[in-house]
Amino acid sequence: MRCKDELFYEAIELLGSMISTPSISGEEDSVCSLIEGYLRGDNIEYERHLNNIWAYAQEYDPEKRTILLNSHIDTIKPVKGWEYDPFVPTEVNGSIYGLGSNDAGASVVSLIAAFKYLRNRTLSYNLILSVTAEEENSGFNGVEALLTKLPPIDLAIVGEPTQMQAAIAEKGLLVVDCSVVGKSGHAARDEGVNAIYLALPIIDKVRNFRFARVSDFLGEVKCTVTMVNAGTQHNVVPDCCNFTIDIRTNELYSNQETLDILSEALPCEVKARSLRLNSSQIDRSHPIVMRAETLGLNLYGSPTLSDQSRMNFPSIKIGPGDSARSHTANEFIKKEEIREGIEIYTKLLDGLILD
Repeated sequence: MRCKDELFYEAIELLGSMISTPSISGEEDSVCSLIEGYLRGDNIEYERHLNNIWAYAQEYDPEKRTILLNSHIDTIKPVKGWEYDPFVPTEVNGSIYGLGSNDAGASVVSLIAAFKYLRNRTLSYNLILSVTAEEENSGFNGVEALLTKLPPIDLAIVGEPTQMQAAIAEKGLLVVDCSVVGKSGHAARDEGVNAIYLALPIIDKVRNFRFARVSDFLGEVKCTVTMVNAGTQHNVVPDCCNFTIDIRTNELYSNQETLDILSEALPCEVKARSLRLNSSQIDRSHPIVMRAETLGLNLYGSPTLSDQSRMNFPSIKIGPGDSARSHTANEFIKKEEIREGIEIYTKLLDGLILD
């Protein structure tokens, strides 16, 4: 059995290879093949569906509960402002710079290391490792596609940059498109009904709208008008004004209920793009949460979306790195954060008993 130091150095090497292998959402084939080769080199049996890979720590026992370790291998496209080549792992003062290093390469390699450490130990549960695609674009060919291939899951540990603190709640996402209809006319004459003017008080109502239920960990449902579009040319009174609302739901409202409330409150057409990215929360009395508290981890609610939104079973989000570094130029991970990630993951899981 490898010691944690050895697993740490292997994780650093694997992360460098992942950074060097572009894996923009929807284009993860090469990095998925890289992970395949890495697992084969360790004689770990695995399965692959699309650009998703999973492996069992030991032979599956249907009488046991099942824990899933999950993180994603895709990245966004590089943003402007990089001082380093985003596809070349560059070490500076103990930090590794590169696209996907923080989000979520560090979680991927730390979870793989923890899986390798635990796979030959006696566990009271089935342990499954999965690395999945299309998290960044909320695609259908990532964790959703994978879950159709797996047995029932009782708990997931989702690797995302949380500074190894435990996110026990996560906001959902609902994107709503609204349309306000007026009547066109010539701007030089007193005619037509300006759809922009009709939309202004509705937009103001969105800004001041409050949902009654407030979450202890996630706070209020947050509604933000992020896009407005109207008009075809300067001398025509616009007959239609469209605007988009970005809504971050808490676990006290489903996306469907949120949509129903807004549809009733706003005097315009309201249409959701999707209802699938719901909020989530795990009970504070769950064994994994109690173990996290025993280890001195802070419990908090995360405002950012992850693969948790596609999981209809208890999950907790925790991983090395800092969410503030995600989707930024010169994204980096500290090497010691990966060491800490391996240590905390193994302490969370070793000897854990699910009720």
